[in-house]
Amino acid sequence: MKKYFYLLTISLSLLNCYTYKPGTGQQEEPLDDREAKQKAAEIAKMRTVNSRVAVAEVSATNAVNNQIKEGNTINKAPLSIEEKLQPNKFYKIDVAGQSYKIQVDQWASDTLVAHVIHKPKKILKFHKNQIDQSTIAERRFSKRTADIITVVAYIAIGVGVWALVQ
Repeated sequence: MKKYFYLLTISLSLLNCYTYKPGTGQQEEPLDDREAKQKAAEIAKMRTVNSRVAVAEVSATNAVNNQIKEGNTINKAPLSIEEKLQPNKFYKIDVAGQSYKIQVDQWASDTLVAHVIHKPKKILKFHKNQIDQSTIAERRFSKRTADIITVVAYIAIGVGVWALVQ
């Protein structure tokens, strides 16, 4: 019985694909493996040619690509709390020592009007000075957790089919 209880507890803990991460704005996306392999192949081809022109072109291209990447991945930090907490997004905030998971509705001058997630009738109002800005975390989709859930589901289906066959 304990074994099934632990198994149920572990599987229920993996069900949520969303995580709360500090900071807002655009996410930095790493290079795809294909792009990295293509660049490595291009550099290898250029090295075999042993031409100074080709090497100069590769270094110039890499310099331009690095400047473009740096320009794209620089996140402009929001200046105020109004810019951090945007309407219709989910956040986890700390107010006066209490933690809330909220969906922001709107800003009414200096007051944040929000409601508890999945409870639109429970409206919360906080002044911007009450909210601890260092603990604001935005809800984001976690691909890793979703992949784990998918693998566990496939394994469970496989075990179920195997049990039916036996």
